[in-house]
Amino acid sequence: MAVENSIAEIEARGGNLFLFLSEVLGRPVFRSDGRPFGKLSDLKVKLDELYPKVVGVAVRPRRRRAPAEIEWADVQSFGPSCVRLKEGAEAKARPVGVAGDEILLRDELLDKQVVDTFGAKIERVNDIHLLVVNNDLRVVHVDYGMRGILRRLGWLGFADRLFTWLFAARIGEKMISWKYIQPLLSDPLKRNLKLNIAARKIHDLHPSDLADIIEELDRVNRSSIFRSLDTQTAAQTLEEVEDPRLQASLIQTAPDERASDILEEMAPDEATDLLADLPRATKESLIQKMEKPSREAVEALLKYEEGTAGSLMTKDVLSIPKEKTIGDAIEEFRKTTHPLDSVSYIYITGRDGRLVGVCTLRHLLTCGLDTPMREMMNPHLVTVSADERIGEVRSLFRKYKFMALPVVDAEDRLEGVITLKDIFQEEIEE
Repeated sequence: MAVENSIAEIEARGGNLFLFLSEVLGRPVFRSDGRPFGKLSDLKVKLDELYPKVVGVAVRPRRRRAPAEIEWADVQSFGPSCVRLKEGAEAKARPVGVAGDEILLRDELLDKQVVDTFGAKIERVNDIHLLVVNNDLRVVHVDYGMRGILRRLGWLGFADRLFTWLFAARIGEKMISWKYIQPLLSDPLKRNLKLNIAARKIHDLHPSDLADIIEELDRVNRSSIFRSLDTQTAAQTLEEVEDPRLQASLIQTAPDERASDILEEMAPDEATDLLADLPRATKESLIQKMEKPSREAVEALLKYEEGTAGSLMTKDVLSIPKEKTIGDAIEEFRKTTHPLDSVSYIYITGRDGRLVGVCTLRHLLTCGLDTPMREMMNPHLVTVSADERIGEVRSLFRKYKFMALPVVDAEDRLEGVITLKDIFQEEIEE
């Protein structure tokens, strides 16, 4: 029987040939003398190059259930119609096995999830794009589009004709280059190779996109991604995760030292909310490992009852004595690392520490640097107490359209602020 698409023929036509995994699975495998040996059931690749090579083929021999592995060096020709082995290759067949840096494309990648770091979403692997070049077979793309599904069903030709007739166009290709898809981490049990990710690109995603990705993954894979993030990115991502139970689960996957560092990077109110959902022993252990300023801020917020203004406020606030000038306020603003939404207003205090006025960032830009804060502050304040119910706080935001609302104690000393973002998130959760 003639064997089609030998490597020699491929090279004669230009040296390369593109194939899809779905096109070659189940294709007949022949001995060197043309007698049938079995059917192709999988391909094994070694993950040591940018575009990994196939190092073995899994063949299901005739009248045998268990597939056997043939090394790629013993393959004479490989194409979409059939595979032909070199002389004596069948005698070298052994049970299929994979090392720590190897994967089986059908079993461990096909129909599994990958992260599209450009679209910032989870994609399902519908097919795998292969390239025959220089006697090697390499993985070059992952197909996550509709064409991959139709190809596997055998409907692609019909679908292309139908779309061309209806819309004068074909269904578009949707593929991710393999260079953007790398194993997340080494895993001898192969559990995490179900998720492959461009680790060098993941840090470029917005934290809210990272949170969306993590929320869609299973427990093992989301933990793997979270552990791969640097401390600041992990903190920002945790703040964007909407499910409190998932937040608690993620922080508990990190060692205590790293977990406490992440909590220090988070806004105090966000860290407090997260800690409140942890087991008591875990919570106390993490708080004790935090640096003193962060620990004190969190402990101050934890004392407030859930559902009150105090439980929702943040200690990230910018205040300045009324004797200071606009120039002083600008300098303080330059030095602060607080989130912008919590410093949208600058609060003015008297000598006794009481809150006496407020100004906006616009004032800092439009008034002279030597202008005292007391001369341009707005003394008409709207404040809430730390034990005020959140429903009343929400009403004040709706009435006055504030970006932030100051929280004061019984003596009008500034305790913190509630931002519009905080109240908005609270309303969404309810």
